[in-house]
Amino acid sequence: MRRIAPAALKAAIQDRAELAILDAREEGEFGTSHLFWAVPCPLSRAEATARRLLPRLSARIVVTDDGRGLAERLALYLEGLGATDVAVLDGGTPAWAAAGFVLFSGVNVPSKAFGEWVEHHYGTESVDPPELKSWLDQGRKMVVLDSRPLDEYRRMSIPTGINVPGGELVYRFGDLVPDPDTLVVVNCAGRTRSILGAESLRRAGVPNRVVALRNGTMGWELAGFTCDRGRTDRYPEGTPRGAAEALSRADAFAQASGVRFCTLADLAAFPAEAARTLYLLDVRDPAEFAAGHVPGAVSAPGGQLVQATDRWIAVRGARIVLADDTGTRARMTAAWLRQMGHAEVFVLADARDGASETGSSPDRVPEAEAIAAPLVGPDAVDGAAVVDLSRSIAFRESHIPGALWGIRTRLAALAPRLPRQGRIVVCAPDPAQARLAVPELRALTAAEVAILDGGLAAWREAGRPVEADRHTPPDEACADVYLRPYDRNEGVEEAMKAYLSWEIDLVREIARDGTVRFGASA
Repeated sequence: MRRIAPAALKAAIQDRAELAILDAREEGEFGTSHLFWAVPCPLSRAEATARRLLPRLSARIVVTDDGRGLAERLALYLEGLGATDVAVLDGGTPAWAAAGFVLFSGVNVPSKAFGEWVEHHYGTESVDPPELKSWLDQGRKMVVLDSRPLDEYRRMSIPTGINVPGGELVYRFGDLVPDPDTLVVVNCAGRTRSILGAESLRRAGVPNRVVALRNGTMGWELAGFTCDRGRTDRYPEGTPRGAAEALSRADAFAQASGVRFCTLADLAAFPAEAARTLYLLDVRDPAEFAAGHVPGAVSAPGGQLVQATDRWIAVRGARIVLADDTGTRARMTAAWLRQMGHAEVFVLADARDGASETGSSPDRVPEAEAIAAPLVGPDAVDGAAVVDLSRSIAFRESHIPGALWGIRTRLAALAPRLPRQGRIVVCAPDPAQARLAVPELRALTAAEVAILDGGLAAWREAGRPVEADRHTPPDEACADVYLRPYDRNEGVEEAMKAYLSWEIDLVREIARDGTVRFGASA
């Protein structure tokens, strides 16, 4: 297996040619300490994510971990898929640090650092929670727009706030805020999407005064104020009346940022360039994507794509094509990706003409398709042991009573608690994950291993009971996710303060790293 020394990888990062750095650890482990440009590709989900992260298997790939041998396992898997240029970072993150290079904590670090850069570069105006609270109490003429996805908004929101995810802000602004005298406050949970949402409206040239809520809902609660829970106030669906004006505003920002345009014919020709990686991403709401999209596109809602670019794009220097229906959302997202330093970003000008594929397009996992396992319904779970492969924070909120929580590829940790005979039923959010776990469990016990058809959703639909336990698994066992401050059981206030300080400090840390260049000319 080929290895690469830290100094050689540092040089590869700086040569600006296509490069993907994948970290084989679980997200929670990755979040403790990693390379700035590394993208998490946990072994437990590699079959479902590697192909999406690496649409061109001949791209240059470096795999890393913390020196425990996980990188070697992922590298072998990638080579088995057909990857032809794979190396393992020799010594992993400890060797990187020993060489004098910077390690980062947290997740989605490039996007988070970019948000801080945007605030410094553009001078994004912001407001502290106490001042916003006084404005609300005074009944000031204003609107609060929450730029997160709906599920996050439901969990906790600023009173009076309306859910408008970041990619929708410019597109729907004219209908939501028709009066130019209305003050606009944009918030998220912390800082990044507040800043980018507010600055999106400012870059688009809306006539209103627009400010970001400093430190978002976390700052609101740290100031002693209470967030709303369970609200569903959202923008009206459908094409907004102000779509034409929104397109004009977005186009100006896109042109100024160096966004390029292509057609369906160009898109069909791009794969012929064998040395280039191509990402085709649809930036609309997932429901719109499911109703019809360009074949081969991946759903990547614009606000989240900018907030968590490493979730979709692993290859630095790749060609990126963005699609939507009317052009506004693709232009705004493309402009920000250019500002992040992605050199070749296109808007698919005639995407609507090619929207012939429907459905959510889940990741195809051939390895899972080859595994035979019996499917059972909720009634067959009675008397069986249940192994749940949900994310740890989802398991805490809802699971089948008595279920055991586990991480795929690490199910041996459950061996002492598994029955030697009888039946084990696997419950997972998607069928592929469930099937992949079957041979792992069969290697641990002689019990029959079956799959709950439809997972927890089918269990609920059958009217069967669920239970919640916020402390299971405990915080320290949640290796599969990087816990947000409000996901923790203890030290929530301290974690919020540390998180906000971490975000603010990213500007200094990327300067130390020396490989990060933001701005459309980067």
